Amino acid sequence: MCGIVGAVSKRNIVSILVEGLSRLEYRGYDSCGLAVVNEKNQLERSRTTQRVAELKENTTALYGATGIAHTRWATHGKPNTDNAHPHFSGDLIGVVHNGIIENYESLRAELIGKGYQFTSQTDTEVIAHLVHNNYSSMNHRDLVEAVRLTLPRLHGAYAIGVIAQDMPGILVGARAGSPLVVAYGEQENFLASDALAVAEHAKSMTFLDEGDLVALTPDSVKVMNFAGEILQREIRPVPAQVASVELGPYQHFMQKEIFEQPTAIANTIGNVEKIDFDIFGATHADWSEINQVLILACGTSYYSACVAKYWIEALAGVSTQVEIASEYRYRVSVPNPKALVVVVSQSGETADTLAALRHAKSLGHEKTLAICNVASSAMMRETMWKFQTNAGTEIGVASTKAFTTQLVGLYFLALTLAKLGKSPTPIHEKEHIDRLRHLPAALNAVLALEPQVIAWAQQFAKYHNALFLGRGMHYPIALEGALKLKEISYIHAEAYPAGELKHGPLALVDETMPVVTVAPNDDLLEKLKSNMQEVAARGGQLYVFADVDANIQASAGIHVIRMPENYGNLSPILHVVPLQLLAYHTALALGTDVDKPRNLAKSVTVE
Repeated sequence: MCGIVGAVSKRNIVSILVEGLSRLEYRGYDSCGLAVVNEKNQLERSRTTQRVAELKENTTALYGATGIAHTRWATHGKPNTDNAHPHFSGDLIGVVHNGIIENYESLRAELIGKGYQFTSQTDTEVIAHLVHNNYSSMNHRDLVEAVRLTLPRLHGAYAIGVIAQDMPGILVGARAGSPLVVAYGEQENFLASDALAVAEHAKSMTFLDEGDLVALTPDSVKVMNFAGEILQREIRPVPAQVASVELGPYQHFMQKEIFEQPTAIANTIGNVEKIDFDIFGATHADWSEINQVLILACGTSYYSACVAKYWIEALAGVSTQVEIASEYRYRVSVPNPKALVVVVSQSGETADTLAALRHAKSLGHEKTLAICNVASSAMMRETMWKFQTNAGTEIGVASTKAFTTQLVGLYFLALTLAKLGKSPTPIHEKEHIDRLRHLPAALNAVLALEPQVIAWAQQFAKYHNALFLGRGMHYPIALEGALKLKEISYIHAEAYPAGELKHGPLALVDETMPVVTVAPNDDLLEKLKSNMQEVAARGGQLYVFADVDANIQASAGIHVIRMPENYGNLSPILHVVPLQLLAYHTALALGTDVDKPRNLAKSVTVE
């Protein structure tokens, strides 16, 4: 995987392909390339393990009106030029592919037996050779039919784009498990894994559904199923937020997105004046029998779900279970038809979470809800109810504003479930809404702490390891802080509930081990102070984000940044922001590629 761009036009599309790849760079990649059918009706390509900027330099003389391009994040084979996409079969077929072909080894052996030679270690090359085998054996060559005959042989997840040397003017795509969109231009059409790639050249688009096959020419788009039956798919405008994504005055997208959080949260809260089931498109009757919540998520979204468990059980009195989506469907679980299954994802295309959702539905879980940033995503289409977080396009691989807006959506969920009447204490609805509406202002006050965080980051850049501590609903915030630090600075970081220190992790503490502590003024503060003393007694360096009224004083080995105000249940949303800033500025001090950290991709669309 990572990013696909394809175009078929009546003009040279090389610059469009390169531009599309550059707009997908944020997803992370280790190589990139493009291929066109040139003026002599020959396949011509360029590939590199460097950045898209180098590919641009290498393709200035290339010309073609039909082409495909790709940024690769390695799954099969090392990041090198031979393994970079597009892959060719002879001089006839070119293919780009996101996903994983699970039966590629048996297909590879079969194709070698037929005389095909492999030049890469990838699973993608089997697709090119299978299409070639079907295509070259036809009396009347038909690229669409050759691809259609290939698809049943492929087991796994994929989105593909295919071109043929002797059929200029046609581009074929297909999807099963990985996202793919069609975008419509004037006398040209586009194929991409993300509409962002070609939004500058198109005003409308179609999201392909699972099992769609599509044939594009400059003047037409034909969508069909794998049986070849013509299908109708909705054509919709390209969202304005997709059409324009600029860095502006910021040094990195991650920094921009950290500072966009007040606006993103305000947009997510919207004009909500009262808590009601229609926030999620539901009614009281729809949810009246719910007696449990099961939340499925991965990575950062999983940590937002862990915070939500505290909120839902405390505010609504509804038992809540949080599962790592990539583990859930591989164990025997006990389904509860009265449970609300909630899936949380920034992209709505996270492969593990989608698979977990489908598994839950197969077990009889009919009540499903998506909390997601992309309204048109597979996750939003496959759940009964939905909530869009309205964070706007998030470019940085390390999630920031998507996380905090997920927390807002999950807080709305906790308050809504409280209306089922199982709440252990009365819910004062207006008070909660007022505090939500004050969040953007509170966040701006937290962002003003950036200069103090920068000073800490200069010290953190000297460390190789770090511990993060939190208690209660701030333990998942410690987990998120540790994840951010290791994602973009490559400093090894782990998080623990502070009470667990003496059960093992304390053995790691010495003067070389910074211990970041999330210290809100809540019921667990005195317990947390005792845990901090355990660190100080072993010579550890404490870096404490403390509420202004937490009465934690700076001293030798204890560094304190004071948060502007105590924010009660919503405190996790405030406390995570300085942890984001700490990770960002530490990475900046170390000179890492902040927006595109090594080995990571923005949207994990394969298992």
